[in-house]
Parts: sequence; C-alpha cells; structure tokens
Amino acid sequence: MNARPARESVELLGDADLLAVGELVPADGRWPGEDIPAEPIGVRCGRPLLYPVPAGDLPVHLRRRADATGRRYVGALFAFDLDAPLRRQRYTAARFEVTIADPAALAARLDGDGGALGLSWPEGLPEPVSTIAVHTVAASRSRPGWLARLASRADAPRAHVFGIHRNEFGWVYEDPRGTLLVPRVHGTHALLELPVGTTRVAGTLDVRVRVAGGRDPYSAGLRESVTFDEPLEAGAASEGAAVRLCMAVDVTGYSRRRTADTERIQRDLVELLSRVRQGAGVPDSAVRPQPQGDGQFTVLPAGIDESTVIPRLVGGLGRHLRALNAGRPAEERLRMRAALHRGLVKPAANGWVGASAIAVHRILDSVPLREALTARPAVDFVLGLPDVLFQDVIRHATEPPLPADFAPITVELPAKGFVEHGWLHIGPEEPV
Repeated sequence: MNARPARESVELLGDADLLAVGELVPADGRWPGEDIPAEPIGVRCGRPLLYPVPAGDLPVHLRRRADATGRRYVGALFAFDLDAPLRRQRYTAARFEVTIADPAALAARLDGDGGALGLSWPEGLPEPVSTIAVHTVAASRSRPGWLARLASRADAPRAHVFGIHRNEFGWVYEDPRGTLLVPRVHGTHALLELPVGTTRVAGTLDVRVRVAGGRDPYSAGLRESVTFDEPLEAGAASEGAAVRLCMAVDVTGYSRRRTADTERIQRDLVELLSRVRQGAGVPDSAVRPQPQGDGQFTVLPAGIDESTVIPRLVGGLGRHLRALNAGRPAEERLRMRAALHRGLVKPAANGWVGASAIAVHRILDSVPLREALTARPAVDFVLGLPDVLFQDVIRHATEPPLPADFAPITVELPAKGFVEHGWLHIGPEEPV
C-alpha cells in the first residue's frame, strides 16, 4: 500500500544528513550555446544510512544463501537532491550510481521504490509490509523524511535498477515517452551482501543527468565522485505485530444471483478456500478466516515459507475451481478475483488491523483485476499481488506461477493519494 505522503514531507537534505555537495558539469566540458549558469548547479548527496538485516528476516532465497555462505546482509538508504536547472529547462533523466570499494561486496537486491522494498504510507507515515522494511523503518528514525523519498509518485517515472550482484550498481529515473517529470528529490534502497567481518562500508557516489528545454539538450555529471566511508551500526527492529501473508478473494456476479444461489456460492467458497489452504500446508486450525458474504479475508500464520505456500495457493485455486466448475453452465460457474499482500498485522476487537489488511483489498478491488476478469469469460480467477511479493517470491520461483506468468499493473486511487505498483496473474482459460 503506497499512499503518497504529503509533498511538504519530502524535504531537502538537511545539513546533519549531508555528506557532500558536488558540482554538475556538461559531459563534454562545455555548456551549450548561451546556457551558462551564473552559479554552479549542484547535487547534494546524503550520508548513506546502513543497518544490519538478520538472516532470518531475509527473503527465502537470500536466507538460504546466507546460511550457505555465512555472509552478512546490510540495508542501505541513499538520498540525493538536484539543484533547480536553468530557467525553462527540466531534467529528463537522472542516474545515481554507487560503487562499493570492496569488490567482494555486492548488491543482493535493488529496490525501484518503497513498494518494492515493502513500505506503505496509510496515513502519510511509513509502515513496513516486509521483514526487511521493519528494520528499514527502525533504522531511519535518525533520518526524518528519508523514507518519504521512496514513495511511489504517479507523476514521476519509477526507477530502473542496474548492477544487481555487482559492487557497482544504481538507479535510473527516465520516462522514454517524455510525459513524466524527473523529480529533483530522490531516495533509493539497496540490500548489500558483505564479506564476513565487515565493519565499515566505503565507496563512491556518482550522479548524471540529462537536461532539455534550453538551446540544446545536454548531459552533465559530477565533476568529481563523492566518497563515503560509513560504519555499520546496530539496528533495532520494531516489536509487536507480526509480519504475515494476507489473502483476500471476491466472487464476481454475486449480487445478481438469487438467494438460493448465493447460499450455494458461500458454501462452495468456504469449502474451496479451506481445501486450497490445506493443500498449501496451512491447516484450518492455524487461521481464522473473516467472512465477507461474497468474499473472504484470511491472515496466514507467521513464519511460513512463502516460496512454497504462494505457488501452492495459486495452483490449488486453479485446480479446485476447475473441478468445482466442471459440467456447470456458464452462469453457475464460480469465478473470482484474488489478491495477496504481506505486512505487519495484529488481531483487534473486530478483525485484523494493519496496512496490508487494507492494501490487499485495494488490489482486490482495483480496475486492472476487474477488467481482466471481465475481458476473459473463460477464466476462473485472476490474482493480484504487490511488487514486494513479486520481487521476494515470484521472481525466484522454480514452479508455477513463474515470473513470465505475471504482467505489471498500477493500482491508483487519486482521491486517496494512493499508488501501488503490482502484478497481475490470469488463471488458465477453461471451456465455456
């Protein structure tokens, strides 16, 4: 769930967080035409914020790697601000590059924004929806406002990452269509894999931009790379609610059915979802499904292996729906939208509370899911999930659904200032 924080909360870097101010110069050393600034155009680079991430809180594929290699993992927040360009000019691209001095260190993961990391802003304040983000939020208390830089922005291009599994990596902000503005205030997040015994992380930062709107477009970069050398500090994770996987489903066409039909649908739905969960290794005794008439919301147990449970949930949903609908006329088939999310949740007086409990329903009710199910009458179900689950689980899947079985979507609610990047999976088509 990525409600955009208030614009005033995304502040420029303060002196306490500042590492250095660099000067942008044209790539060929010459300003085009008469576009010569009276004062240098600068880039303000923040001191990298580094914090440890315990192996037990890593995504499953990295947890296995950590167990096998003994290497440590560290989250890294970077921030930089661009000075305003010359009058009537605008940035059309920005590239932020990090080079770790130790060639044995590498970027185990690069997040394009806070949604990929697992951050939500339900009330304008950051809330974690992944175990890594729990540590990010705790560590960032010393840097007020930095996490707001990671919020998805509907009017700005999302970062493209490069350099995964290398010690040279970065983020590029560019809209090839030229319709979105490249912002001046940026924040990025990486998960670093470091050799055993590492106590400091040193390296360099570089920024390059492309500018248009003046006499001639031009490219520019820092005159000199900015160096950093930061100690690794102890991190303290939040206590209280547990990070859990949430699942929500909704039956399509329910309100148009007769009473007898809706009773049958509710019975079929409860039995089907119970079988699906049990097939994924989650017994009924471990969950308390929240009935919603034509749908159901369930919070799965903490500590499950998502790399096993999620494929089995999706595969089981397809198999059991196919068996249930076999031989039924089209108007009596059970068809549904489904959504998964993950985050900090806890039981309350009237159900579960937490950002992911809200976000999973926003994905479930989103236009992309509704349109996909309507456009494909031979499909029994469609599934939506957030970018953080795709990056943590689906991208590394070895059994269906595989990454190629998903298409990117954007869930946007302008009235609520809500933007979330997600992924859509369309179930197999069955004869109608």
